[in-house]
Amino acid sequence: MNYRRTVCFVCSLVVASVFASVGSAQADSQVCPGIYCGKALLVNNTYSQCGACPRGYISDESSICQPCDDVPSFYDWLYLSFMVVASIILHWFFIDWFSNRQNIVLFYISALIECVGAALLTLVMVEPVGTLSVRSCHTQRLSDWYTMLYNPHPGYTSTLYCTQEAVYPLYTMVFMYYAVSLCLMLLFRPLLSNRLCKNKGAASIYAALYFIPILVVIHAVGAGLIYYAFPYIVIVASVLTNAVYFAQRDIQNVRQIVRSKRNILILCGHWIIHAFGIVAITGLKEPLIHGPLLSLTPTPAIFYLLTVKFTEPSKFQGGH
Repeated sequence: MNYRRTVCFVCSLVVASVFASVGSAQADSQVCPGIYCGKALLVNNTYSQCGACPRGYISDESSICQPCDDVPSFYDWLYLSFMVVASIILHWFFIDWFSNRQNIVLFYISALIECVGAALLTLVMVEPVGTLSVRSCHTQRLSDWYTMLYNPHPGYTSTLYCTQEAVYPLYTMVFMYYAVSLCLMLLFRPLLSNRLCKNKGAASIYAALYFIPILVVIHAVGAGLIYYAFPYIVIVASVLTNAVYFAQRDIQNVRQIVRSKRNILILCGHWIIHAFGIVAITGLKEPLIHGPLLSLTPTPAIFYLLTVKFTEPSKFQGGH
């Protein structure tokens, strides 16, 4: 009888351990609620509770946090380039607006060096640190930029907070770039303005202290929208600013453009930005088809010059 009891006791322990292992395996394989919640691998080879993945990780289909080992796509690099170019253009605009014409080239060069240097330093600071390469997670949908809006509510009784950077590191890289760019500007441009330009560029520095925080807020709120819309923003902005500049300078023919080096440089800048927008929209996925589209770059300027004579306000006054 004692032998039978011992055997039954051992069998019950075995069965209990099997059920326990199956239950734990089912618990480990359970998919987390929500789109972005995941379970991180702990030191003892077990998984944590469902929650936000660590920075640089993203949850897979099994809700397991996996490291971001992808390489940024061509479109991602164009997006980052757009953020840098936009800040350069704003710096140049306010330098042109406030600074003395005699020393304006020095401020142009300073702003360009500051922004390009900030972009390179940002690349060096992100993982892998010390290189110009970037380890990232691919962006798949607009919601990847706004994970805070997709925290699940299990049973509608509590909230499971899974806010994370699903587009790692595209979101934080821009903040880092703005911070480094601002530091470089405060480090070099006041010296340039004080020593070489007799404080003629102080107003452009103050302007940057206003528009950089505004850019930070815009990026914090609308980064995802900008990511998907920036090619069209570039195209529309290049067309509108080209028309505004021609109208402001009363340019109505090619000879008026050629007479001024400033007009030529600004027109070439508009063409470069317009070509950038075309490349961003097409991605040059089919070079034989998308490449010739770059020949459309001068079209807005040509269209303006051909039609401006029909829009003279004096011709529409008094019925004449």
